Amino acid sequence: MARSLATSRALLRPHKASPLRPVAMARNLAKHGSRPAVKTWRNVRLHAASAGGSEAEGEDGGVQVASPVAKTMLLGGLFGAWYLFNIFFNIYNKQVLKVFPNPVTCTWIQFTVGSFLTLAMWTLKLHPKPKVDKDMLLTILPLAVVHTLGNLLTNVSLGKVAVSFTHTIKAMEPFFSVLLSSVFLGDAPTLPIVLSLLPVVGGVALASATEASFNWAGFVSAMGSNITFQSRNVLSKKFMGQKKGSLDNINLFSVITLMSGFLIVPVMLLTEGVAFTPNQLAAANLNVKEVVTRAAMAGFFFHAYQQVSYMILQRVTPVTHSVGNCVKRVVVIVSSVLFFRTPVSTLNAVGTALALTGVFLYSRVKTMQGKKKA
Repeated sequence: MARSLATSRALLRPHKASPLRPVAMARNLAKHGSRPAVKTWRNVRLHAASAGGSEAEGEDGGVQVASPVAKTMLLGGLFGAWYLFNIFFNIYNKQVLKVFPNPVTCTWIQFTVGSFLTLAMWTLKLHPKPKVDKDMLLTILPLAVVHTLGNLLTNVSLGKVAVSFTHTIKAMEPFFSVLLSSVFLGDAPTLPIVLSLLPVVGGVALASATEASFNWAGFVSAMGSNITFQSRNVLSKKFMGQKKGSLDNINLFSVITLMSGFLIVPVMLLTEGVAFTPNQLAAANLNVKEVVTRAAMAGFFFHAYQQVSYMILQRVTPVTHSVGNCVKRVVVIVSSVLFFRTPVSTLNAVGTALALTGVFLYSRVKTMQGKKKA
């Protein structure tokens, strides 16, 4: 009776995992054949592929199905970070430029912070370090020059006029993109493209005529940044069309940042000297800790938003990126107006809205033309 009870209890106990059980299962599979299992697995793969999931073979030969929902959430998070970082950069940068009107030095600080972040990224192996030779650096040099000049001119404009006005002027980037692509790449614009640019030009003209903080230095420098940045984009297209070795978009931006950090130094020394020192900041009756902290934060967000921008560009088409950039400009303009309490007249708001609507129409026309070509 006791033996019978012990046997019953043993049968009722849950089975413990045994290292021999996989062997027994393997023998059983070998005995009865594994074709039905393989067939079922293939059906799962086909079903996953037909459902719209992208699959990639893993190291063990298995298939990892990437969820479209996860991809969408990641992309949405990147766009959100792009906008947020841009808002913080413009706020911190404007705060520094208000009390420390040295745009060349501020640009140098931003490139220096970006250079440290780039080196940290490679050191911590967050992104593969590129192999760069002398010929490649000479090829990238023109890109670095226009990148340096574009950011410098943007900072000059931000120091002279309201943040919202600078970004309204920078809405004319598509106009200069079409102009430079036509001149240097031979891409003649279509009639719908030209028509979509009319509200951009008209809106910027109206906003400029009614801008309370308008001055020619801020206006011309913002226009100059448009030309230099679009020149950079044209040169980037030419560079990407060549053999670029191990440079992807992120590493290209990183190398440009490092080169820009060196290029801006002689310009800073010739125009402003060494102005960002504790003694000089204190002599100007500035809170040294506060100014240094805000300048460092501006540099961090400056690099962060541009890095995220390149990460987005790797995941979407240039046209989608352009639409996202248009939305980003709206977000930055609205947030800066609210934060700095910038006075905005009705005509000024209409001009800004008209210019941004034109940018959106331009992006839509580019999308439609891209679909027709496909």
